Amino acid sequence: MAGSSGFCGSPQEELTTGGKDADLTDRLDKGLDAFNEGPTGAAPQGTLSVRVDDAAGELVGGLTGSTWGGLFGIEMLWVREGSRTDGWGSRILLAAEAEARRRGCDRAIVSSFTFQAPAFYQRHGYTETGRTPGIPGGHEDVHMFKTLSAPAPASTPAV
Repeated sequence: MAGSSGFCGSPQEELTTGGKDADLTDRLDKGLDAFNEGPTGAAPQGTLSVRVDDAAGELVGGLTGSTWGGLFGIEMLWVREGSRTDGWGSRILLAAEAEARRRGCDRAIVSSFTFQAPAFYQRHGYTETGRTPGIPGGHEDVHMFKTLSAPAPASTPAV
């Protein structure tokens, strides 16, 4: 098998390397969810996404993330180049945060390379909690946190 190693724990075990493996990802997710639930008391995570398509059905932008134990984790947020000055990034982020609150999240985390969008997240109330150096081109990965306030109560119309 390509990418396999001859060193294994026993003749019945095989170590392999390769590209994306959806089955492996699914099994690791389930295994880690089960492991994490014990010490944290938090149920398995749920996925969260926000998508914007134009009238032609082309992707304008979107966000993927997860919610777990009151924590909203942003994995990816992207807006196509020609739409980046139209406010879509903010609208997508605010919609995702609103959905996270609806799911009971009271805090959010994200990381962004220094050449990407740390300032964007900081404008939306995220604060830097640390950096990881060593990103190609001399950049860093900026880790950020935000406390999600409770949604504003619905106003009662004046009579």
